[in-house]
This record gives sequence, C-alpha cells and structure tokens, in this order.
Amino acid sequence: MKFLLSALALFGVPFAFSAEPAPNIILMMGDDHGWEETGYNGHPYLKTPVLDEMAATGLRLDRFYAAHPSCSPTRASFLTGRHPNRMGTFTPGWSFRPQEITTAAILGTAGYFCGHFGKWHVGAVKSESPVSPGAMGFHEWLSHDNFFEMNPSFSRNGGPPEIFPGESSEVLIAETVKFIERSRELGKPFFGVVWFGSPHEPYSGLPADLALYDELPAKYPDKMVKLTSNETGGQVQRPQGEVLRERYAEITAMDRSIGTLRQYLADNGLRDNTLVFYCGDNGTSADGSLRSPHRGVKSEIYEGGLLVPGLIEWPARIPKPLVSRLRASTSDLLPTVCAITRQPLPDRPLDGLDVMSLIDGGVEERPAPLFFWEYPVHRLKSMNLEPYLDPELQKGTTPLVKISNGVATRNFTNFHHPLLTPEDYKGARAIVEGRYKLVVHDKKEGEAKKELFDLLEDPGETRNLIKENREVAESLQKTMHEWQGSVLKSLGGSDYVD
Repeated sequence: MKFLLSALALFGVPFAFSAEPAPNIILMMGDDHGWEETGYNGHPYLKTPVLDEMAATGLRLDRFYAAHPSCSPTRASFLTGRHPNRMGTFTPGWSFRPQEITTAAILGTAGYFCGHFGKWHVGAVKSESPVSPGAMGFHEWLSHDNFFEMNPSFSRNGGPPEIFPGESSEVLIAETVKFIERSRELGKPFFGVVWFGSPHEPYSGLPADLALYDELPAKYPDKMVKLTSNETGGQVQRPQGEVLRERYAEITAMDRSIGTLRQYLADNGLRDNTLVFYCGDNGTSADGSLRSPHRGVKSEIYEGGLLVPGLIEWPARIPKPLVSRLRASTSDLLPTVCAITRQPLPDRPLDGLDVMSLIDGGVEERPAPLFFWEYPVHRLKSMNLEPYLDPELQKGTTPLVKISNGVATRNFTNFHHPLLTPEDYKGARAIVEGRYKLVVHDKKEGEAKKELFDLLEDPGETRNLIKENREVAESLQKTMHEWQGSVLKSLGGSDYVD
C-alpha cells in the first residue's frame, strides 16, 4: 500500500498527503549521445558506471526518443512539450519563439528556483535576446549558444562570455551545485536544466579518461571519419579509432560528473526527493557510430537517429528498479513535470503526454502516436520571409571551436511563415503507432519512398512491409497528414492569438 501511494504521487495522481514537500527536479541531456552508447545497453567498450547504476536502481526507459534527429529542434521540444516545427525550430541554428511557454516559466510561477546550465542552442543566450534562458523563464543561467569543449566559454546571466577552466561536464556540475545551494538559501525547491556539451565533436578528454580507451586506435585504424579539428576549427579526416577514444573519454567524464551531482544530493539529504533525469538529444553522430542494433545515425529519421538513453531516479517515489518499454519522447517532459508538480498545462496544442501515469498503470503501449518530421527548410531559402525576431538579437556571443561562415560564434534565425501549400507537408517524416512505424521520404520526381516496419519483430528496420500491409500504411499516413495540418496551423501563429 505504501508503495502504491508513492507511485500515485510520482505519476501525478492526487492523494491525501498534500503536505509533502515539492520535489526538486534536475533534467540533464547529453549532446549527440545515442541509445547504444552506454554500458547498460551493452556497448562493448564504453564505461558508464553512473548511468549503469541509475539504470539498475531507478526507472529505465528502454524506448525513449528524441523528438527530432537533430539538436535545436529536440531542445525546443524538451522545453515546451511541442513538436519543434510548431514554433519554426526546424534545424540546428533555428531559434524558438518568445511566445512559447517553457517548463521553467511554469515552475517559476509555482515557486521553483530555475536555472539553466550548458548548451542552449534555441536562440542567443545574451541578456537582450527575447529567447535567452532568462527571457524563457530561468532565474539564472550559465549557458552557451551552441556546443563547447575543454575550458569552455559561457555567458553568465546573459553577460559577456567568460572562460571556465576545466573539463566542461565537471564545470557544469560544479555550477549546478552552487545553484542548488542558492536555492536552499532561498528556501525554494529547485528546477535545473543541465545540457552537457559532450559528446559532440570535436572531441577532447582528460588523460586518465583517454587512457581507458587506448586500445581503440589499433582496433579501428582504417576507417576515416570527418569531423572538426580542434586546432583549426575546419573539417578534417581522421582514423575512427582515434576519434572513438576521445569521444568515449568525453562520455565517461560526463558520466562521472553526473555521479558527482548524485553524491552531492545524497550527502546533503536531497537525493530522496529530487527527480534526476538523463537523456540524449539525438542519435549517435556518423563519426562516432560504431555498432548498433538500430538503423541510421544522427539527422536520420530511423531509430538510430532518434532513440537515446532515458533514465529517471527519484528514490522517494521510485524505491525499486523499474523498466518500461513504453515509447516516450522529449516532448513528454513538460506534461510529465506539470503532472508531478500539479501545475496546469499550457492552453495550446501539445505533442507530449504525462507518461508517468501510464507507466504506473503498467501501460507499455503508447495511447497516442509518436510523430517525427524534418521540415523541408530548403524551400524557404528562395523566399523573402520576414524575420520573426530582429536579426541583431539573434546573434550569438559565445565562441566555439568549429568555424562556420568564417566566424567562431553562432547566429540564429526564425521567420514568419508564408501561406501554406502542399509543399509544406514534405520532408522526411515518420509515425509510430502500436507496433508499426511508417517512414516517408520525398523524391525530386515521382511518388515518395514509403517504408513500413514492424518495430516489435524488426527493431532494426530491415524489412519493408509496405506491400504486405498497404492498408496499415495508408491509415498511418492519413493520421500523420492530419497531425501535420495541426502543426502547420501552429507554425502560422494561431497558438499565440489571445
């Protein structure tokens, strides 16, 4: 009975003990960290003892998806509970819009002290930006416009960038701990979003972490992969074994830093009533892809581009290990957090669900489809569109190694959308409903390429069942087209009308 009441509290079901303190919440995300890149998912080399322990003692989400196979769009979904195309966050470097309602804005009004740490990448982090972490509900932030490496440069609360010496994951967790201390001084529950820069390329690692993977260069000497040079900021080709050694060192350092946070929470009596979540923002990047039971990599709409690690720890409410095969995504975070903290949902279309109540009920089949869609941005390049925000306010300030268009900072864009046409429905897209997944890729000429997979029998997406199951495919395509219409209506701004 005691466990049942605890579970009901976790999953947002009202119960009698309303005097219980509000839970603290830490939501973490790795950068380009795919599903297979953990020890607990059977990786042959990676050492992730902390994530493995979380998987063994907390709630392991075995079918957790990024809402998009690339970075900025997934982050927009993480914060808003909505598909990124609803707000014009189509690809990396496209911001979201200031009218969006984030989890931080909701929890801030509920008395939480809210902080963001690390990669932002849904707009500029400077104080004057209308889509900075501060403008979007966070009380304080130590953030970067994009990704970062060793000795990262961050903007504190929108100020000029400063260099923070050290391994970047360790720096972020040290700052997160200071934030938690400030929240305790204020007597408020804390809501922290920690978005690591690891393991996004270019790679670097501490000597002790690199040494753990010294055998890899000799194991994989022949395959060459393309990535950014730490020395020049341009593109180079290097043997994959060398690249994997550095990438895995970053993942191990990130894992250890998560352990530092968990130990701090335990040492200060905070761990029991703190929900700690971890996921990746998309599948493994092509340069780091070694082996996976899933098809595809980052930027592809197959499972390998979308499935990521998904873990939750909350000892007061999850006293025993749980494993769920419910298909969930980053879009589910806002509705789930709102249910846990008993806050009303935003009055606008959401694409996420409160998945915790489903897991509590033993549900392993999602009651609504999951949708994935890479909007055809190329069609916008020839249009004279009105910027959604002043381009000056969209300019980034924090430098990074990778040089793009001759500069070492990143700028953002978003536009008022033109009148809709059938072309707006194009772009790589997929729907997962029940056991089936329909994937659609447009061609320059002729009919689109359609693939239907039975994910229960064929999680590697190797057998196209479209000829045997045309009725299933047609039904899924109809459902997906109707959903796209809803998304395009949001994109046009209808959700922001009072």
